[in-house]
Amino acid sequence: MADDKQGREAQADTADKRQRERAIATELERRDEPEPPVDPSELAYFETELDSVSFPATGADIVAAVGDREIEAADGSHEVAELLPDTDIETFDSPEDVRVRIQRPTVASAMKHVVEAAGTLPSVEFGTSQRDAYERTFRELAAIDADDENEGIRAIREWIVERIHEKEELPGSRAVRREAASFCRENGYEVRNDEWLGI
Repeated sequence: MADDKQGREAQADTADKRQRERAIATELERRDEPEPPVDPSELAYFETELDSVSFPATGADIVAAVGDREIEAADGSHEVAELLPDTDIETFDSPEDVRVRIQRPTVASAMKHVVEAAGTLPSVEFGTSQRDAYERTFRELAAIDADDENEGIRAIREWIVERIHEKEELPGSRAVRREAASFCRENGYEVRNDEWLGI
């Protein structure tokens, strides 16, 4: 593709189309999940508070602007700083991206720990597809062990963070899924081969 105005516009259109396709695929995947524990009206009100933030924005930008804002959820209240990574390694393209992340506080908190640990690695890129795979694994664990205070999410979060610190690299998404599946099976949860964790 030519490096001129028309070529750059075509690349931007292609990138926008891919982002829309990913958003649609993510929504389709989430249809079977339990309702998020944060009330939609709470999230809508929170989104208006993000008007002071210029997007795209890093997690650190958002935490600096609204980090002390509390979000009421089914399991209590959470400060935004507890749910978003206070680092420049992750960028949110819109207020909607922030809303999607914080609507599941347990998953958001786990991702915060993982992203901040990844931020300590020198010159490691935490790509969107890998980040999305980690997040989906946490969502699947939340759906499986919802009655066990999200023990699975904590166990896999700690496993990922330990691997990052010990091996100084991000574990592959397949390795994370495999570890999550092992946790489930060891704790009596059935994981079918045709499911995300059935690896």
